[in-house]
Amino acid sequence: MGPNSVQATAHRLLVFVLLLLGSCPEVAVGAVAPRQNTSPLTRERLSLNAGWRFQRFTSNPDNLSYSKLKAWILPSASSYIKDASSRALRPAGQPTNVTYAQATFDDKSWDALNLPHDWAVKGPFYTGSNAVIGGGMGRLPIQGVGWYRKKFTLTSTDQGKGIFLEVDGAMSYVMVWLNGNFVGGWPYGYASFQLDLTSYVQQGDNQLAIRLENAVDSSRFYPGAGIYRNVWLTKVSTTHVQYHGTWISSRQVSEESATLDLVVQVENTGSASQTDLQIATDIHVFQGGKIGEKVGQFPTAKVQVGSAKTASVNSSVTLSNPRLWGPKPSQTPNLYVAVTRVLSNNQTIDEYTTRFGIRSVQYTADGVKVNGERIYLQGVCQHHDLGSIGSAFIVSAAKRQLEMLQEMGSNAVRTSHNPPAPELLDLADEMGFLILDEIFDTWNSGKRTNDFHLIFPDWHEADLRSFIRRDRNHPSVVMWSYGNEVAEQRSSSGANTARMLQDILHEEDPTRLGTIAMDNATPTSAITSVVDIIGLNYQGEGRGTGQPTFPNFRSAFPNKMIFSTESSSGISTRGTYLFPVTSSNSATEDDTPGNGGDANNSYVSSYDLYAVSWGASPDKVFVSQDKYPYVGGEFVWTGWDYIGEPTPYDSSRSSYFGIIDLAGFPKDRYYLYQSRWNPTVRMAHILPHWNWPERVGLVTPVHVFSSADKAELFLNGVSQGVVNKKAPSDYRFRWDKVTYQPGKLEVVTYKNGSFWANATVATTGDATQLKLSSYKNRDSIRGDGNDLAFISVGVSDKDGNVVPRTDPSISFSVQGPGEIVSTDNGNPTDFVPFPSKERKAFGGLALAIVRATGESGTITVTATSKGLTTGTFTLKVV
Repeated sequence: MGPNSVQATAHRLLVFVLLLLGSCPEVAVGAVAPRQNTSPLTRERLSLNAGWRFQRFTSNPDNLSYSKLKAWILPSASSYIKDASSRALRPAGQPTNVTYAQATFDDKSWDALNLPHDWAVKGPFYTGSNAVIGGGMGRLPIQGVGWYRKKFTLTSTDQGKGIFLEVDGAMSYVMVWLNGNFVGGWPYGYASFQLDLTSYVQQGDNQLAIRLENAVDSSRFYPGAGIYRNVWLTKVSTTHVQYHGTWISSRQVSEESATLDLVVQVENTGSASQTDLQIATDIHVFQGGKIGEKVGQFPTAKVQVGSAKTASVNSSVTLSNPRLWGPKPSQTPNLYVAVTRVLSNNQTIDEYTTRFGIRSVQYTADGVKVNGERIYLQGVCQHHDLGSIGSAFIVSAAKRQLEMLQEMGSNAVRTSHNPPAPELLDLADEMGFLILDEIFDTWNSGKRTNDFHLIFPDWHEADLRSFIRRDRNHPSVVMWSYGNEVAEQRSSSGANTARMLQDILHEEDPTRLGTIAMDNATPTSAITSVVDIIGLNYQGEGRGTGQPTFPNFRSAFPNKMIFSTESSSGISTRGTYLFPVTSSNSATEDDTPGNGGDANNSYVSSYDLYAVSWGASPDKVFVSQDKYPYVGGEFVWTGWDYIGEPTPYDSSRSSYFGIIDLAGFPKDRYYLYQSRWNPTVRMAHILPHWNWPERVGLVTPVHVFSSADKAELFLNGVSQGVVNKKAPSDYRFRWDKVTYQPGKLEVVTYKNGSFWANATVATTGDATQLKLSSYKNRDSIRGDGNDLAFISVGVSDKDGNVVPRTDPSISFSVQGPGEIVSTDNGNPTDFVPFPSKERKAFGGLALAIVRATGESGTITVTATSKGLTTGTFTLKVV
């Protein structure tokens, strides 16, 4: 936002004159080249990710704080505040001069880097019980003040344009200066926002400076630190489609036709009224990442927009034979793109594209229906970090996560507990996931001293409205969540807050319903009557040894959809098996024999029958779901391990909850979920491994996950018996009295009387070699710097079998135009910094993440370990 309107108008006129005097050629900004425009005033959106200088300070270097600049920051949210009398007015003039924001400041000694960037993920880890940052936040140095500086250039071709900065996410308390002038900010670290730079730009070089600040005790989990999502510079006519200013919804949807409703918000930031504008929108197929054939158009509308005003244009069209968007595997995620043009005197002055999908969503007492088909939610909860690369969002890393979940059979993701990166929703649209889009972990009552509750009163409306406007065109988003386990669940104030937030939600999007994740609200709690959909955390399966509460909620609200916003919270350490094994289908983890815990090593057994005290094993959850078929599905806590919240061992660095570990190696229960969620996969998975020299002659239970209904287990060719699944309580095959002998286990499974799948696990030989492979056998990598290759290392015997209990130290190196970004092994107790090129294997496995540093050539990744044959893998840069 500029200062007051008179100052802003005068400044724009001055800038316009300066730009008219310039004649130097345009300079490309950032890592993305500007596209060719059909009009000199048509929109350009340029990446500002490349070429920043950065410095982190552990103490406050500039004596600034959010509270000191709050009066200048609040106006940044004015367009999202419905009540005009509640909008903040910017004070006249500028706040105090800040050294690091000045163009004259010498930042050459600062780090040179590109965005997205997470300053904390490189470590080092804090260890011990009195660490500055404890286990809950991942023991990484998120705290402090971070300054980012970058220059960009404007030329005479930019004369008369509006110039805007768009930040997709930065952690946290963002403050922005341009050419020494304070522009504005946004405190919520997960929010995407736009700031108007027009009043502060100049021809030639412009100095952008961004300040972030993170406090200790500001989150329950790892928040990351820094500008961890994309940053953009948008150049556009002063009359243009507003930021996230289009909305397309569909109704009366069938395979024969669908009616589309379009809303376009047109903004005029110029000094003169626009009285003769036309808004034209064409509809195209979007396929293969490209705009395809035109298949329809909305009626052209006329609009007038006054200076410093916005105007709304509504139109509708019926599309014949629409290609419907729907979730995989039963439907196809077809997409469209709308191309909206703003015309003045028949000349296009702005062009804005909107991706969308056509589908119907119904919320019934028996779950959600998409295009008339009931879709059982086979969902997972996901935090926003991407393992060893931290919170810095990289599309290829997020896509890998989603692909592995989809292969498991997952069809839904809950963005716990915050707005995701915009590109995550793009991926979900393309891949056919359903999204429960969540925004808040706290309301007025905090869970940590310095968390979001401090700014909730001032920012909840702006954050919620901007969040919905950003995400509501995504067909993958089928529900909104505006709270997670909030402390106010059982109070009247909590019900009032929920009603207020849900009213905002319905104003912004009347086509979807909202929920909150309730862990202790009851059917008689006032808040339960308020929410559109009843989302339960752990209550459905019965906490610990408790009984499911689904029937209680169903009885009180027979017409509301009920589902599990969080389920299970099973915990395990990949490849770790502890004896004895519980005979129950679910046990609360502790360190007594049979309950799965190993406090000495901070490991949890991977027989996957163990959960935290408030949760349950997957098996127990399945029993409850099958008993109450009206339940709409679940979001398992969690799909992937994540940094922070290392329950039950706070001394560790990362979680035990994931179905997939932090490095991306599936845990055993991945195959348990696959057997239920993706039952057409011909698969049988045996656990544990069969390297137990100390257990010869001892009982060593063998479990098998498969969608088959009968299985026979053989040890060294001798049958250990045939097991039939007894619905509805058996979800695994168990041979709990197998006596260990080295050799080979083999299982043969059957389904409906016919052979289904078999699998073997054998005692391996000694480790002799390192074997390298890439995710999905990929042998190439893009040279744009935005792609990653995931190289796995198996510590193997002479026959190529991974040796599960040999964990040597491995050294990674690269030759050619590439670099190792990080390494990991999935061990939640490993405190070697993620960027280290030295990493011990864990369970015989390790991972290196590689990025190209040049546009062509060959990258050779090498792994070495003392006494083992070296392994290599080659990537071609394309």
